[in-house]
Amino acid sequence: MKKHKLDIFGLKSSQTQSGAYILTLKEVDGMRRLPIVIGRVEAEAIAVEIENIKPTRPLTHDLFRTFANAFEITIDEVLIYNYKEGIFFSMLYCTSKKDGSQHQIDSRTSDAIALAVRFDAPIYTYDKILNIAGVNLEQSDKDENEEYFTADNDTPKLGDGNTEKPSGNHYQGMDDEELENALNNALEDEDYETASKIRDELTKRKNQ
Repeated sequence: MKKHKLDIFGLKSSQTQSGAYILTLKEVDGMRRLPIVIGRVEAEAIAVEIENIKPTRPLTHDLFRTFANAFEITIDEVLIYNYKEGIFFSMLYCTSKKDGSQHQIDSRTSDAIALAVRFDAPIYTYDKILNIAGVNLEQSDKDENEEYFTADNDTPKLGDGNTEKPSGNHYQGMDDEELENALNNALEDEDYETASKIRDELTKRKNQ
């Protein structure tokens, strides 16, 4: 199956799930975005590494890096290999420098990406996952250089969290044309979380 390389595009607090964050990955040389809901701890782990923030004590993912380096183990790549019932599944591909042996380790996607940024490992996914769970952005991004992380503390940049978003039940009461319009508006606002929920409702209707 064809694989696509992904880069981290953004990280912000969820406006519909308390304590959750939306990590958005972007397709390299493509227009698709992959929004993933992750927890606060994993969001902080990703943010501090990207911003090169040094916590007073090592985080769990920093400890894993130190442990792996001590035993000369590298992470070659991260593969998001499956998407089922709203959950992404990922695999770490590792190599031992001592004997050249290679290993595959199943991982939560949020942990896998937190480790990928620490080992400078590329992130990949399959085309079918981008088609099912991705959002296709058919216009240029408003600002590729927009800051999604803050460098003055150890937490990701937060949104105000006050904007009310329609619930899944609300989408079920909308017709297809209304959903398509809502999807376009969400894409224009780069609100990939809402766009993914609308996309799921449209996909469910097509399958039915």
